[in-house]
Amino acid sequence: MNLQVLHIREEGGVSDTEPEKIIVVSNLKISFGTQQVLNNLSFHLNKGENLVILGKSGSGKSVAIKCITELLKPDSGSIEVMGHEVNKMNSDELAGLRKKIGFLFQSGALYDSMTVKDNLEFPLKRINRRIKENELNEKVKTVLENVGLAHALDKMPSELSGGMRKRIALARTLIVDPVIMLYDEPTTGLDPITSLEISVLINEIQKKYNTSSIIITHDMDCAREVADRVIILKDGEVLAEGSLKELEQSEDEWIRSFFGKI
Repeated sequence: MNLQVLHIREEGGVSDTEPEKIIVVSNLKISFGTQQVLNNLSFHLNKGENLVILGKSGSGKSVAIKCITELLKPDSGSIEVMGHEVNKMNSDELAGLRKKIGFLFQSGALYDSMTVKDNLEFPLKRINRRIKENELNEKVKTVLENVGLAHALDKMPSELSGGMRKRIALARTLIVDPVIMLYDEPTTGLDPITSLEISVLINEIQKKYNTSSIIITHDMDCAREVADRVIILKDGEVLAEGSLKELEQSEDEWIRSFFGKI
């Protein structure tokens, strides 16, 4: 199925300057057995923006961002990250790229046998085995302060609430100073108040760290809080793109039903 992408834009306000694209995904295809998950998927992430990807379950959202870091390898198509084609990188180059990309998994993926401090130190020690203790401590302190959990240094993951676990997982991602952030359902399983706190934190991180981010979500409140631009996937392709407000006002029946409008 080849969808015609709906580029939904209001009149006026269009800049003559083309923004710098930090990620470019072109004609991506991937199947699992007989199931086609991504079908000629093409989209881009502009430098400094929060791009929200919406879509119903099974539309390929999480698969797409896992392909960006080659956690999954696509069947065909290309992905450029910061001007480099991911599928042409050797293992050392790919490892170097992954150091510049923060990936927040749905579960948080904390190590349950480690304290918060140990969880945060782990990626830094792997990247820089010669890092000094005082520098390590300062980095840990800074990221914990940035996610509002300076008091949680010596806690175990089992002692943390769901929202705190998300924040610590986010701190562990930020400690290596990523250029790009990939968020996979960052508010899943959280109550509305905590979800809003995480959404606000995503915006604060964008400003403090000057990150370019892709946010996969089903949470429309999260999308409204963080999105600079939105794309909607259907059947493994981009159906439409625009601002959230523009998409909500679309006359396309499927898009309207996606936003709960008939």
